Amino acid sequence: MLSSRHDGVNEAERRRWNDEQWTETWPRREELTNAATAPLLDALLPQDGERILDVGSGAGATTLEVARRTAPSGLVVGADVSVQLTAFASRRAADEHVANVRFLVADVQVDRVEGGLFDAAMSQFGVMFFDEPTVAFANLASHVRPGGRLAFSCWQHMADNPWFTGAVLARFVAPAPEPAPGKSRTGPFSLADPERVSALLESAGWSQVERTPYELTVTVPGRAIVDDHELDGLGLSGADLDEAGDALRRHVARFDQGNGSFTVPLAFQVFTARV
Repeated sequence: MLSSRHDGVNEAERRRWNDEQWTETWPRREELTNAATAPLLDALLPQDGERILDVGSGAGATTLEVARRTAPSGLVVGADVSVQLTAFASRRAADEHVANVRFLVADVQVDRVEGGLFDAAMSQFGVMFFDEPTVAFANLASHVRPGGRLAFSCWQHMADNPWFTGAVLARFVAPAPEPAPGKSRTGPFSLADPERVSALLESAGWSQVERTPYELTVTVPGRAIVDDHELDGLGLSGADLDEAGDALRRHVARFDQGNGSFTVPLAFQVFTARV
């Protein structure tokens, strides 16, 4: 776990991303989120010899792909708050014999990541979990050389991503508390508003901000959308658990192809900027 110096920083997200029940199932979700990898890397354009920082590297699939594109002389560093996912990513790198990559447990909102200055920073659905995004993007800018670049993907609005099950299950749990003074809400759709994102980046020292929206339809295994652990993590029992399960099944039924696969629309966006 991260040290006590992180007290008050992204506390809810650090708890979530270090919950073994949640992180155990996360690599399955890559089958959904990896739909954004090609557009993200087209925006990033990693080159042989570059040093690149991946923020919220998770289970490491995208990080390893970037490492392959910067090999043999480049270096990619993946930083994530999750102890479990960082260990998973490190094992994956060893199993796939990718040598020019390393993974570490760090919160890029406040931490200094060794290995820079970097030529570029990137994130695939990782930067939505900062509770002080301006502070975080400023810290990220300090890791990138002058003229260096940033590319990240984040979701468009929840209404444009009907596969998301959180909205269905929200009525079965207590609402999240209001953010403390100076804090922002975190979560998958916290950076959905492109005008807000542009303003955050510019206030944090980034320039030449550009956004490209994407709307894709993908077919993925059902486990990439929902699994039993999602209900287990709600702490429900009895009638509430049965009702939540029924609501979840009704919600995803429209995407079910009947063969274990689900076809769902995705709406995300890729931002680029320079420091």
